[in-house]
Amino acid sequence: MVSLLPLASLYAYPPLSKFKVGAVSRGTSGNLYFGANLEFVGQALSMSVHAEQSSVNNAWLNGEIGLSSIAINYVPCGFCRQFLNELVTAMSLKILLPNDLIRRLADLLPEPFSPKDLGMKGGLMQYEYHHLQLQETSNNAVIFAAVDAAAKSYAPYSKGYSGVALLTNDGTIYTGRYAENVAFNPSMSPLHSALSQLD
Repeated sequence: MVSLLPLASLYAYPPLSKFKVGAVSRGTSGNLYFGANLEFVGQALSMSVHAEQSSVNNAWLNGEIGLSSIAINYVPCGFCRQFLNELVTAMSLKILLPNDLIRRLADLLPEPFSPKDLGMKGGLMQYEYHHLQLQETSNNAVIFAAVDAAAKSYAPYSKGYSGVALLTNDGTIYTGRYAENVAFNPSMSPLHSALSQLD
């Protein structure tokens, strides 16, 4: 996984920081998922997608229900440590770093604030389906994709289930889901979820 980080970082788009970060997650299925940081010119830095978020999101949107490990170019920032702590597999998650360093997330985030502190069981990536329905009938595939993404979103605190679907010029539909975080700020919007999937 660490040897794939230079390839993952090629997908980074950091026009503001010029700091390319790649991440590679291993799902509980054993499959690997790339992620890279994404920044937006003219927007606040808080609108950026971190490589760890991108990789987790990629795994989640592709059906994973947990991660066993994640490799990252650099030690994860506090924001990403808190984001990763929301995962259903946070307690056993291994962080792989260059120079053969392997750490547990629990070692990098002592005394964490977690979903359990608000009485929640499970976490991000657990399977959920919220059975949302349209109020009006539609045959639009983009609308159906957005509703399906919202139905699979993770919002245990606000219950604000939301999703988005983007239709590109070549006819491809990219979806994104809301990924809420107990600390609120590391939550990932459905738009950022979808944008991080664009080629």
